[in-house]
Amino acid sequence: MLDTHVLLWWLQDNSRLGQRARSFIADPDSQILVSIATPWEISVKHRIGKMGDSGAAVMEALIDQGMTIVDLKPAHLKVLEAMPLLHRDPFDHLIIAQAAAEQAIVITDDAKFPEYGVRCIPA
Repeated sequence: MLDTHVLLWWLQDNSRLGQRARSFIADPDSQILVSIATPWEISVKHRIGKMGDSGAAVMEALIDQGMTIVDLKPAHLKVLEAMPLLHRDPFDHLIIAQAAAEQAIVITDDAKFPEYGVRCIPA
């Protein structure tokens, strides 16, 4: 599962995305998941002028690349409600909960993610 900034770095071919993460995303055998929280976060930030990309455009781009949107399920909310409050980003919380419930590895450079017990690959 890609953290929001990782998806944007991938789509923009940003050099901040490391080679290991880049190889994993590019591998046709990898199933790349993106939380529904990601395009939602981008849309919110786009609406308030903090981001040029729109969530709708990003969602179309990730679908075009064969990535899978992870919709919200009751199991995700159960995990979310049981999680400790280690930081305050609600979008991150949903990404973490979905990754935990789906037993997915998260590609991120956010140091807080591993503290929640999800497996991570550094971005």
